[in-house]
Amino acid sequence: MTDLIEALRTPAADAGTGAVSIGMEVARVDGRDKVTGQARYAAEHPARDLLYGVVVNATIPRGRIEAIHAGAALAMDGVVEVITHLNRPRIRSFDIFYKDMTAPGGSPFRPLYDDRVAYSGQPVALVVAESFEAAREAARLVEVVYAPEPYATSLLEQRANAHKPSRLKAGYAPPPEPKGHADQVWERAAVRIEAEYYSGVEHHNPLELFASTVIRGADGHLTIYDKTQSSQNSRWYVSHVFGLSKDKVTVRNPYVGGAFGSGLRPQYQLPLAVMAALKLERSVRVVLTRQQMFTFGHRPETLQRLRLAADPDGTLSAIIHEAIAETSRMEDYVEVVVNWSGELYACEHIRLGYNLVDLDHASPMDMRAPGAAHGVHALEVAMDELSYALKMDPLALRLKNYAEIDPTHGLPYSTKQLRECYLQGARRFGWDQRPPEPGAMREGRELIGWGMATGIWDAMQMFARASAVLHADGQLVVSSAASDIGTGTYTAMAIIAAAAMGLPLEQVRFQLGDSTLPVAPIEGGSSHVATVGSAVQGVCEKLQKTLFKLARKVDGSPLAKARFADVEFADSRIRLSARPDVGVALTEVMAASGEQRLEEKYMMLPNMLKQMKYQRATHSAVFCEVRVDPEFGTVRVTRVVSAVAAGRIINARTARSQIIGGVVWGIGQALHEETFCDHRLGRFMNHNLAEYHVSVNADIHDIDVIFVEEDDRIVSRIGAKGVGEIGLVGVSAAVCNAIYHATGRRVRSTPMTPDKVMRP
Repeated sequence: MTDLIEALRTPAADAGTGAVSIGMEVARVDGRDKVTGQARYAAEHPARDLLYGVVVNATIPRGRIEAIHAGAALAMDGVVEVITHLNRPRIRSFDIFYKDMTAPGGSPFRPLYDDRVAYSGQPVALVVAESFEAAREAARLVEVVYAPEPYATSLLEQRANAHKPSRLKAGYAPPPEPKGHADQVWERAAVRIEAEYYSGVEHHNPLELFASTVIRGADGHLTIYDKTQSSQNSRWYVSHVFGLSKDKVTVRNPYVGGAFGSGLRPQYQLPLAVMAALKLERSVRVVLTRQQMFTFGHRPETLQRLRLAADPDGTLSAIIHEAIAETSRMEDYVEVVVNWSGELYACEHIRLGYNLVDLDHASPMDMRAPGAAHGVHALEVAMDELSYALKMDPLALRLKNYAEIDPTHGLPYSTKQLRECYLQGARRFGWDQRPPEPGAMREGRELIGWGMATGIWDAMQMFARASAVLHADGQLVVSSAASDIGTGTYTAMAIIAAAAMGLPLEQVRFQLGDSTLPVAPIEGGSSHVATVGSAVQGVCEKLQKTLFKLARKVDGSPLAKARFADVEFADSRIRLSARPDVGVALTEVMAASGEQRLEEKYMMLPNMLKQMKYQRATHSAVFCEVRVDPEFGTVRVTRVVSAVAAGRIINARTARSQIIGGVVWGIGQALHEETFCDHRLGRFMNHNLAEYHVSVNADIHDIDVIFVEEDDRIVSRIGAKGVGEIGLVGVSAAVCNAIYHATGRRVRSTPMTPDKVMRP
């Protein structure tokens, strides 16, 4: 939000006047549209004769629908239809869609498919009316008769039924085979710790509600504005599920008001809106309420057991990390929870394990830093516990066991500046002034504690296409079906293109959020800049070479005998690198060629043979100060320093904003966020923002971000990794460790609410 306010206050030209280069601080190019209301989100696109759909949700956790009585709803003025499993349009298999990296193994949930109820909150009907108000009132009148069946919704009660994942999703890496003899070494270790760590359910709560506006054209073409992290993902889904030709469906998501993983897969409002549009041959909008935002995926409830062993000098001798997480009965949702414990610290004996428990909930789903948010938290709290058992500084323990190569696979790192993160972060925070004993610092009635933790996240790259069109007036338009969920994609891609072509930012426009644009992956996994950014760089390099050939042919060209290696693109010109005053303007090249536009296309494919030879990751070191009221158990996080190594930073301003946002999320995970299930009802109860607590302005104080210099040409041709997730990882552990340093009380479950902090 700070970036957006600055964009409004500052003349737009200040965001893009003059030369730009990678790493500069640049205001969002889309900022003014957002803060002035010009940016339209999924529920804000107008359509003639628009109908409104409101979902009716199941009130039991498991069973069958015996009857749906919709007469009272249909009798209301303005109500057009009540769609159920009995009268919906024909659909094809949903299973065909779920083959991408975001899909759990198994059979996905099918809205209005049959009479089965798989979880409380499942959509069982869609009321469609001429107005939203009429549809919502009518939805209250739909009566559903159920035949309940036995159910289970408690992970802790069902932990004995844990099983190995049997239906693995693409992209999931099971825990590696054991290394050495971890159990035997732990049993005879000189120093060892053992503890269980519990993490409750968290729900995504992006500001923009999930919505789909389906605009039906006269020829039957569907233009869909969807809240999604991939327009092409949603188009693929709609065309395959409903048997529509892909040229009959266009999906757009030019602006997305946050998602955090909740938009990786299409949510149920999309197929429901399409069903209604096809059945009624009208345009339809379906918007979920805030309460309904709690009726699909969430961060899974997780229980972890960690055992660490060390020699008296602090050398780690064994790491044993086991996790049990929830999944649904439909799918095996899996996360890489324990694998991080085999990647962070040098150790000869490692055993990791991961099991699932089937519950009658909606399938969990990826939520910012899936797996790492829980797994690294447990590991880093355990490391802190080990440091006290060894009477060793927590940072010193981590430096003692610093891994120069990946401990599990024996691979070198593509780049790893974690040591520098430790050193720069500690220096900025003042870690050397930390007293070793808990409870040693106090101000007034508050105890003060300092804690730290390490963060790690995968540095991923997928494949993408991009096109670039240079117009005769020097305007450049670059396109890819990427998404911008608030991360700054518009701006980052424009910077890459402007820097490559030597153009001022205001002459560059990046187009995204349309399924008809060149193919791009889902925006997830902190991979968008490394992936789409590399495609943008690639297409600009092709355009450079085309322009250079034309520049050599310009009458009297000073570049006629130059080689491509001798020139650079700067100040809207192609010029000699050794003599910047000698060159040709791009507009002059275009005029001489007689072309009104030059277009190039590029497909970026990761060099997997090269990348597989390296461990590729982003790293961070998080230092945290808390102040604890020992009588009330309240915790204030008053200072955080996050030092991050994430390759080349494309836009320092939006990258910093991403890290700050991640830190805020980490504080929420540590102290506030949890969705409570009443197991007598099998239902999440605090499904609103009054009772589901998130961090607010009063909870957030000083957050200092350091970007450690790093350039990774293994991960991407532009040297960048990604910053979306790494800002969150390790924050909750640093808070937990700081609470212990303040109070001497170890809290092993999140969120660390006052009752837990006060508990002896």
